[in-house]
Amino acid sequence: MRGVTAARRRLVRELISAQPVSNQDQLRELLAEAGHRVTQATISRDLDAVGAIKEPDGHGGGRYRLAAAPNEGPARRALYEAVREFVQEVKTSGNLVVVSTPPGAAHLVASRVDAIEFEAVLGTVAGDDTVLIVADEAVGARRVVEEIDLIGVSS
Repeated sequence: MRGVTAARRRLVRELISAQPVSNQDQLRELLAEAGHRVTQATISRDLDAVGAIKEPDGHGGGRYRLAAAPNEGPARRALYEAVREFVQEVKTSGNLVVVSTPPGAAHLVASRVDAIEFEAVLGTVAGDDTVLIVADEAVGARRVVEEIDLIGVSS
């Protein structure tokens, strides 16, 4: 299921980047043409997850665009809040990032990392108080730490 969601969200980003999309109904129709039949609630979550922002189009209407800065999107803000509140320590080794949290918080932090869909993150595994983030070897753990703004807590 996660692969379907990620593929659909990639398509949402492509559609918004390639053409004017003025409302969720239009986006739903475009997704349906590509084989993704989804509800309005799913579209709303997808737009939020990819950091889409609705802006005036200069003609009295609006259109979606992708956030220019990575920290503009709600998913990114949610990750930063989780990092500030719960991340206690970060260690790296090769392409692995080990994140320590208080007991019970690891799943929240891992889900927030997953939500930003950073392509260099191959996956996360959460225990009770530890998150393991597996980074693409070509990118490495240090780059992932920088990207998800763990640099202030890394050791």
